[in-house]
Amino acid sequence: MARQNKADIRHLAYDKTDGRGPGVVFLGGFNSNKNGNKALFLESWAKSTGRAFLRFDYSGHGESGGAFEDGSIGDWAKDAGAIIRALTDGQQVLVGSSMGGWIALLLAKRMPERVAGLVTIAAAVDFTEDKYWTSFTKAQRQTLEREGRIEISSAYDDGPYIITKHLIDEGRSNLVLTSPLALPMPARFLHGTADEAVTVDTAFRLLEHAEGQDMTLLLAKDADHRFSTPACLKMITDAVEDILR
Repeated sequence: MARQNKADIRHLAYDKTDGRGPGVVFLGGFNSNKNGNKALFLESWAKSTGRAFLRFDYSGHGESGGAFEDGSIGDWAKDAGAIIRALTDGQQVLVGSSMGGWIALLLAKRMPERVAGLVTIAAAVDFTEDKYWTSFTKAQRQTLEREGRIEISSAYDDGPYIITKHLIDEGRSNLVLTSPLALPMPARFLHGTADEAVTVDTAFRLLEHAEGQDMTLLLAKDADHRFSTPACLKMITDAVEDILR
């Protein structure tokens, strides 16, 4: 199998754990980085079980090169596809958190031969349209059109998020809930009932919309969007092990 030229990922920061396959790849969230609780917990689990594992930062995130404001869903999905092709062999279990869940679904559509299974965590599918654009006021939309960017507050970071017109416009070409979504691989969708950033209704929409023979939605009572309590972290590794079995 041809491997992606490593020059394509030269600006991406990553940590790779060698082990047996299928490997596990963690896909982080919007404006997050590879050193979050879920990524590190999965890495520890992988090392203890001898499983290959990869965590990385998209361009403009964490330790990777590039500016966050220049990126978009399509750009970050390309980053994920390139690093998987360059640094892993064979099929991988994709574990996508928040925006990473959306990216995992895009990869499942674009390179299904490399995907052994999916685990999404509070998947923020189509959030640029359904969460941001639809919630913007008329004034915010006018500012976005005029200036190409707006700032919005975040409950999960100290500073505001910069939302660009490019992010919104390009997101529309990558929506997964508005076109057929075939998932021929096992998929486990994890979601917290107290998630206010991505409500559980989104998880039900995803389950209803996707087509596949082995899909399960698992709800964690009172869990929020971070999904990082000990019980939630165990749910993640349990779901990965379920797919690997």
